[in-house]
Amino acid sequence: MSERATTLGELLAALDHTVATLVDAPAGQDVVLRSVALAEPADLPEHLETVGALPEVYLLVGMDAAATVAWLAGVGRRRLADRPRVLMTKSANDSPEVRAAAHEAGLALVHVHRHARWDQVFALVRRMLARSPGQRAAADDHDLLAPDTDLFGLAQVVARETGGMVSIEDAHSRVLAYSASDGSADQLRIRSILGREGPGDYLRILSEWGVFDRVRRSDEVVEVPEHPELDIRRRLVVGIRRGTDARARILGTIWLQEGDRPWAPDAARVLRGASAVAARIIARRLDAPSTEAVLVRRLFGAHGDGVDVPSVAAALNLPEAGPAAVIGFAPIGPATDLAASRALIRLHASAFREDSVTELLGDRVYVLLPTYHSERGVGSWVRELVAQLEQSRALIVRAAVAAPVAGLTAVAAARVEVDRVLDSPAAASGSRVATLAEARTAVLLAEIIALIRTRPELRDPRLRALDDYDREHGADLRASLRTYLRAHGEVSAAAAVLRVHPNTLRYRLRRAETVLGVDLADPADRLLLDIQLAAAGPDRPADRAVP
Repeated sequence: MSERATTLGELLAALDHTVATLVDAPAGQDVVLRSVALAEPADLPEHLETVGALPEVYLLVGMDAAATVAWLAGVGRRRLADRPRVLMTKSANDSPEVRAAAHEAGLALVHVHRHARWDQVFALVRRMLARSPGQRAAADDHDLLAPDTDLFGLAQVVARETGGMVSIEDAHSRVLAYSASDGSADQLRIRSILGREGPGDYLRILSEWGVFDRVRRSDEVVEVPEHPELDIRRRLVVGIRRGTDARARILGTIWLQEGDRPWAPDAARVLRGASAVAARIIARRLDAPSTEAVLVRRLFGAHGDGVDVPSVAAALNLPEAGPAAVIGFAPIGPATDLAASRALIRLHASAFREDSVTELLGDRVYVLLPTYHSERGVGSWVRELVAQLEQSRALIVRAAVAAPVAGLTAVAAARVEVDRVLDSPAAASGSRVATLAEARTAVLLAEIIALIRTRPELRDPRLRALDDYDREHGADLRASLRTYLRAHGEVSAAAAVLRVHPNTLRYRLRRAETVLGVDLADPADRLLLDIQLAAAGPDRPADRAVP
């Protein structure tokens, strides 16, 4: 077996029958799985017989029964070794035609609960497929101290040792891992697993009972009594703490639900030990980014050093050659937090391109599309995602697209260009989604003007004479000159904007030429004056800007 492989049986055990139920497995549950894709109908290739290798697990979203049957027929025409192994869907599983087509094609069919969130299921499947055999062995051998033990393995061991059902949550009551459920799982557990977080109404009740306060104050195991009227069974809970003093940081909680049989006598002691192990696991995640995360950060140029592109491409299974696209998402306003929406952006990017790479750097999220079909298609996808973030998450963001990018060697440079667009106030005044080509003029001009503003020696001191004249004579040569230049030298158009007679404007322009010592018929003089006036600002006279 490959070093990175998970069987169908292991995947189903991790998903739990609350989330996913096996409908049929023609090849059994020992089928080895290594790759997964979440796909909508538009993401599926039209001619399955001619495409290359397909992911071994497919999560089909928004696919009706007829379309699913047609897709399975195409899968069945591929060589047996080149077919997917597992199909996970929601409504389509209720169709006898889908079950028959999946069986005929040799695919295991898994029914996903209609209330389960696709983004959470997809993330869990990806994480399970990335687990190494060492992690699974650690859980099977009851070795809680093994370095490779993960939270799912820990939950399984604690459940076996205590005789209950375990869920591990983070400090915000989001479910990180859980053990297998049985028929005695209450509605709280089912809703938490399906929603990947504790129901808000129950969390309020726990807060009113003071459970969270007790967990935060000490490392004691807190008992929560059963409440049949709420369909809540008895529980034990312990905090996952980093540190032992009063300033200890709460990383999460471990919950133990009582089933049809009593807990083991030492259940509280087991929970305390599991809390310490969970703290080490979570701390490792917080302190040490994964190898993949380090490689992705290097690819985006976050560390500022060079990157061995062939090695990174091989490790991340990415094509080295282009055309590629780099997209950056930046928040608008201080209240917008993209960190919480990185998973959603990653989900949509993976649905758009299975081989996409997503990373959070600072307060921005970057997406790499190693290959793409058309620049117009990338732009449409980005605009749809920006609109969806606003509608579903109330997140207001801007995006910049660099495409085409000449392969992985140019990704870091493309990210720098994307940042230049996102940093530019001029680009921000336009569309919420901009390409480098569209924003190039605005970005470069804004950077030139910003440079002039920070470098006094680059400012034209003659503008001081113009402002002195305006102040002494009650004139407005500066505004007249700016309007004339913005009208591309059209006196009539500029005079209309200023609401003066064209001859009046001509007199002002001649006076400005005399005061400044320039010739407005000279293109170089006009260009310099336009840039200098822009750098000074509409209500920042040159005499205020120059020390």
